Amino acid sequence: MKLVLDTNIIVSALLSPQGLPSRILDFVLNGSAAIIYDNRVLAEYIGVLGRDKFKIDKELINFFIEFIEKEGIYTIAEPQKIKFADIDDIIFYELYKSGDCDYLITGNKKHFPKEKSIITAREFIEKIK
Repeated sequence: MKLVLDTNIIVSALLSPQGLPSRILDFVLNGSAAIIYDNRVLAEYIGVLGRDKFKIDKELINFFIEFIEKEGIYTIAEPQKIKFADIDDIIFYELYKSGDCDYLITGNKKHFPKEKSIITAREFIEKIK
């Protein structure tokens, strides 16, 4: 299974190990799914996870990024001609469309087009039960 994970899912997973986003990350870490990524997404993850306000251990961030680079699927995203209210979200949508992904998982579904495979963490957990 191929997933694009919005940064808010990653942040939530690392800050709250008992939450639904953390279960998604476990699903990825145990090899049941692969994260689709490109350099833009890695830069976004690194930049956001490294913010002082989150206080996420730098070693954990490095482990996570190295894991993605080793186990994830690097994809060259094709530009999509679609308008986004939050322009930062388009990188995830472009990967989702270009990477033959099963799901784009986000905490902000309203920021994306209404497509059946763009879902929340809760919806994903329900699907894999």
